[in-house]
Amino acid sequence: LLLAGALAAPSHKLRFRLGNYKIVGGTDAEPGEFPYQLSFQDISYGDAWHFCGASLYKENWAISAGHCVYGEDFNNPDYLQVVAGEHDMSVNDGNEQTSVLSKIILHEDFNAYYLYNDISLLQLATPVTFSEYVDVIALPEQGQQASGDCVVTGWGTLEEGGDTPNILQKVTVPLVSDSECRDDYSVDDVSDSMICAGVAEGGKDS
Repeated sequence: LLLAGALAAPSHKLRFRLGNYKIVGGTDAEPGEFPYQLSFQDISYGDAWHFCGASLYKENWAISAGHCVYGEDFNNPDYLQVVAGEHDMSVNDGNEQTSVLSKIILHEDFNAYYLYNDISLLQLATPVTFSEYVDVIALPEQGQQASGDCVVTGWGTLEEGGDTPNILQKVTVPLVSDSECRDDYSVDDVSDSMICAGVAEGGKDS
């Protein structure tokens, strides 16, 4: 499961927001093409701003990266919300559904330095209503082996240090085996809890 989002300004919340989120070499997604995609937003300053992506997997639960919530106050859901059905952040087209969070669960073995077990669960205070634009993601079976291509989605920057797009982006990249990934990055940097994907020649990335 790959999740993408845009890194934004520092928050009132004590979270580190690690990483530099990108959707390089992608294209605009169509409305409703990825109905599980959520915008994870901070509302601590009044105006909502997007800082990470998340995926809907039940009407009142979502999955996000652990580093998106990590910090001294990581399990405090105050001032955080998700928006389902979002496509173009510059307009409200009526398909959006917003819910504040009621609970955050960070993986107990999350490692902020190496990003091992980089996953968290978000409980929504108000369940969403499924529609053409809002639906759950298909999860893999326990122990399922990943192969082929995967699609990465989000509102990440289109290039290093670039601006974040208003329209949801998508990019298709091939999955890379753990052994090949470890050869490239060293054993200490790639754990069994990670998925590697990308093209050697570059041009497509997240």
